[in-house]
Amino acid sequence: MELLNPASGSQFAAATITYTGTAGVTAAFPPGPQGVLIWCTTDAYVLVGEGVTATAGATPITANTPIAFRVPPGTGAPWRVSAIQIAAGGSVYAKPINKE
Repeated sequence: MELLNPASGSQFAAATITYTGTAGVTAAFPPGPQGVLIWCTTDAYVLVGEGVTATAGATPITANTPIAFRVPPGTGAPWRVSAIQIAAGGSVYAKPINKE
């Protein structure tokens, strides 16, 4: 089993944003972490990557269920997390992580 470690440094602090029928988007995280641990207070569609904005075509996750997403390798540009409600607005929490 692989363990997950929180990415350290102030640039990788946990982020919290709200979403409704309009997607919420975190501030950009710099490249480096291998993944991001995400959980939402309501059912939501979530997307992770460079310049993303969640839509109903993104990955649905169940409320209060932590999910680890791989950060796409991309171009080495900053990346972010975006979420949009499935039925009710809420908050998404995101913490960059690395595999041990």
